[in-house]
Amino acid sequence: MTARDQHGSGGGGPGARRTGRGREAQRAERRAAILEAAMELIAERGYRRTSLAAVAERAGLTQQGLLHHFPTKELLLVGVLETRDRWDLASAAAAAGTRHTDTLAQLVDYNATRPGVVRTYTVLAADSVTEDHPARAFFESRFRAVRAGMAEVLRAECGDTLPGGLTPERAAPLLAAVLDGLQLQWLLDPEEVEMPAAFRDFLALLGCGEGRGEGLGETLGEGPGEELDEELGEGPDGGTGAGPSAP
Repeated sequence: MTARDQHGSGGGGPGARRTGRGREAQRAERRAAILEAAMELIAERGYRRTSLAAVAERAGLTQQGLLHHFPTKELLLVGVLETRDRWDLASAAAAAGTRHTDTLAQLVDYNATRPGVVRTYTVLAADSVTEDHPARAFFESRFRAVRAGMAEVLRAECGDTLPGGLTPERAAPLLAAVLDGLQLQWLLDPEEVEMPAAFRDFLALLGCGEGRGEGLGETLGEGPGEELDEELGEGPDGGTGAGPSAP
């Protein structure tokens, strides 16, 4: 008979379950602390100059303790990007049912409240243009999804032809560029650049968003999380950056 047999419940009783939940909660807290520390350091130093040892120290752990949660620096980077995606999904889920461009505008509003996350995304996106960067494939996939999603958003609200004769496919890269470009300018000079207002000004130039759109569910026929994932390319396998194209 084993020790598990001798104790009857074999560790499956209420006390053991509480202990298991406590360990799981502690593990989640440590992962969250590591990801927060990584975001801060990447924003300050860039990905290449951020070491696992520095992240561990910032998070109040040993490097061995960090490696228990993220065995490689690349996996830590993926964790950072996935965390940003989950935050954006949570924000957008609250806006489900609104018009498409209104949802994008609300994500811009949300990003204006978290400069640290936006800064991390901006640094990583810029770093990823080098061929050997571990996040390059992630961002390539993300921006392809962003452009496709933006084209669908614009077509749903503005039709097949936008002001100036642009098609939604030709206007989509411009919309993504405005989102990321505004974020960069806002990070550099937040007193001068009002990111949410400037984005709404751009939507007004496009002639979209004023009562012309359908609800997210009407167009995609999916639940809130899936709607945003499909529309804005969110999620670990490819999504937008801030707001729709950045954190």
